[in-house]
Amino acid sequence: MNFNQMNRVSIIIPTLNEATCLERTLRQLSILNPPAWEVLVVDGGSQDETVAIALSSKTPVIYSTTAGRSVQMNLGAKTATGEILCFLHADTLVPDDIVAVMQQTLSDAQIVGGGFISLMAGSQQTRWGFSLHNYLKTYYAPLLFRPHLFVKGLRLLFGDQVIFCRRTDFLECDGFDAELPIMEEADLCLKLVRRGKIKLVNRIVESSDRRVASWGEFKAIAIYLSIGFLWGFGVSARYLKQFYEDIR
Repeated sequence: MNFNQMNRVSIIIPTLNEATCLERTLRQLSILNPPAWEVLVVDGGSQDETVAIALSSKTPVIYSTTAGRSVQMNLGAKTATGEILCFLHADTLVPDDIVAVMQQTLSDAQIVGGGFISLMAGSQQTRWGFSLHNYLKTYYAPLLFRPHLFVKGLRLLFGDQVIFCRRTDFLECDGFDAELPIMEEADLCLKLVRRGKIKLVNRIVESSDRRVASWGEFKAIAIYLSIGFLWGFGVSARYLKQFYEDIR
């Protein structure tokens, strides 16, 4: 068995009414080189064509009785058979060689997980300022709020950064907190860092700017900064969710 076979990658996509972007994402995943071991869509009860789009592309669909990214991603992880788990938002595009990049990153036993630099873009523009801030907060957030863990290798990753880790580490730290409606990836990083370093890979993934486009830039800046700082100071993510609308 060669290195790639020993480090098979399962890509898990939680969905809820993602018909506008899922087809493009799945099409792009179909040309990965090397290919993923499996791509799983975990649907939380979509009322649009999301499930039909997944099935038409021959992508397995797992049906979650509860909507919520944490619950859906945990269900996907439980079902997945790959040694590496990759959690991908339906509106995010990844480089063609992402499987090899993740395998190579985790070939270092000291690294427990990682994510990518998120470039936020839409049909009309690229959000360079937001993209730069997303990059910087991977470093400044843990440095400000968890400095003792920052020096041990903590980097705070968020959903649009395509977080990945070994399946064994994910399961042994109990995966995502099913009670968290937002900030679930950052919370996972706090648990994973106890097992090793978290790496921000120097490669770009492209995420939709649909929230910024819907909210407007000033409102988006206020929401992102307020939620981030309040969470860092210990405010419950369940309380903060009321300020973070679901945009499709």
